[in-house]
Amino acid sequence: MITLLFLLLVGMVCWWLTRERSLARAIDELRWRQARTEADLAALRHNLQARSNPPEQPAAVRPPVAATTATAPVFVVPPLPIPPPLPPVPADTHESAPSRPAIPSVPSQPLLRPPSSPVVAPKPAFNWEQFVGVKLVAWLAGLALFLAAAFGLKYSFEQNLIPPAVRAGAGFVLGVGLLVAGVVLRRREYAVTAQTLAATGVVILYAVTFACRSLFHFEAFGPGLTFAVMTLVTGVAFGLAVRMDAQVVAVLGMLGGFLTPVLVSTGENNPVGLFGYLAILDLGLLAVAWRKRWDYLSLAAALGTAAMQFGWFLKFYSPDQVGVLQVVLPGFIAVFGAAFAVSVKRDWANPFLTFAAALLPMVTLGVGFELVTARELAALPGRVFWIIFSADVALLSMVFFKPSLRALESVGGGALFLLLGVWNAFQLDSPRLPWALGLTVGFALLHTAFPLALRRLRPAELAPAPVWAQFFPALALMLVLIPLLKSLPVGPLFWVTIVLVDGLAIVLALLSGALLGLIAVVVLTFALAGVWLNFGVHELADTAESLFVIGGFGVFLAAAGAFVSRQLGLNSATSEGDPRLRAAAPVLSATLPFLLLILLGQRLHPANPSAIFAVAAGLGAVLLAL
Repeated sequence: MITLLFLLLVGMVCWWLTRERSLARAIDELRWRQARTEADLAALRHNLQARSNPPEQPAAVRPPVAATTATAPVFVVPPLPIPPPLPPVPADTHESAPSRPAIPSVPSQPLLRPPSSPVVAPKPAFNWEQFVGVKLVAWLAGLALFLAAAFGLKYSFEQNLIPPAVRAGAGFVLGVGLLVAGVVLRRREYAVTAQTLAATGVVILYAVTFACRSLFHFEAFGPGLTFAVMTLVTGVAFGLAVRMDAQVVAVLGMLGGFLTPVLVSTGENNPVGLFGYLAILDLGLLAVAWRKRWDYLSLAAALGTAAMQFGWFLKFYSPDQVGVLQVVLPGFIAVFGAAFAVSVKRDWANPFLTFAAALLPMVTLGVGFELVTARELAALPGRVFWIIFSADVALLSMVFFKPSLRALESVGGGALFLLLGVWNAFQLDSPRLPWALGLTVGFALLHTAFPLALRRLRPAELAPAPVWAQFFPALALMLVLIPLLKSLPVGPLFWVTIVLVDGLAIVLALLSGALLGLIAVVVLTFALAGVWLNFGVHELADTAESLFVIGGFGVFLAAAGAFVSRQLGLNSATSEGDPRLRAAAPVLSATLPFLLLILLGQRLHPANPSAIFAVAAGLGAVLLAL
């Protein structure tokens, strides 16, 4: 009895909402007609006023009239363009109301519309009455239909009323029937009802397919067939969402698509099948988002992909699976990065896709912290840092296509610096020192060349570079300091690395005026030399090597700093404006080596310090030349 009363109450509420909706439509129709009539009357008044007060025409263009002929002047009235009709009421908000009657034809006499009073249709506000009376009721009905099918299936299963095969067949028939009914009603302009039926059909097909595998345990529904059926349902959902303009169908298809690998999982590791399916699903979602401009689907796809990657990493990852990460992580980064690049080129860029393209590289950098600390991967720095560098390059590519995202440059560079530092601190030993130095040069080269390329290729769109952007070579020198602090023996490759990083800083300062970065590199270079002199693992018996390092760096950096200072002083476009700042780099380059010479004398106590005084005299000559 209570159920009947509840159903009666629901029916009365629905009838009242339908009646209110019909009255609202009638009021809207009257207002529309009134606005159209007022527009026609205004145009008619303007036309009559133009006839009664015709504009005077220049004498040069008046046609010659004979003196004996009396004719009335003829005024040419330009035709009035027919005013465009106001946008029709969408079918998904008034699906049961009759079609709007045609507007009476315009008068036979051409009208002149006053240009100062255009008829602009006001932007309709959100109609809660229509939402509650149409969409909400339809969605609740679809939910009730799905729950009825689910509970009916469960009840028949518990009571064993009908065989399992008949239950599954009935579920598939119901799901397909709802899809067909949605398509048929869509042709009759019952948009909300059609979308609700299609969405309910998609959910029922997912549920029945899952029941065939997990509840009924049909032999035919193995992992392959179940996966194929759910993939087919996902594809049909995306197709119907585009054709019916139904976002709810797209969302349900997306949720079902990401749940499919979880529902049909056998507990075995199959990265090719899993990530291949996710790649196809992401491409479908990006295509639907681009086709219908449902931008949030791209972000939802990235979130779902990151969640699936994280789940696989927690359950199946082991050090021997690093090859899978080498392909999977950069591959999905490339998919969303390519979508972002296309969106910028075709004016489709939006915050959802921007965040989606930046999310996966950041997730990859987060996974990188686990990789660089794993002892089992210590011997595979190339494979590990291929993954990490790909994420950094992806962030830099986003900045290249959209320079307003320049903050991502610091995010990627800062994360890469931390990862290199962590790997050097925990995994570095003598056999891997060449890898550490090579990765350091690659880091400095990437983040020094990128600002220069961006400055050259995107000068009109580029905002002023932040101050911290010029300190990446200095950060690279800080990474070179770690082998010295770990008391590792260094050779010529160590000093070549420092020279290369110094050269990058000099080029950056010369082309962009980054003098603060150059000064930082000069100070850190001589600080590295001081640490090498003080904490070397061997006794510095050969004074010539130490003096060569001190004097060589002093002369090289002083000459380079003087050249950069002179070029920036001559070029007013890149001049820092303060000559003392331009002179700081060469002066420090010639002054700091004296401190190293003092440290060398205190460390070695040579019996004949002539070589030390000779280098000091040479540096004094350099100072005088400056």
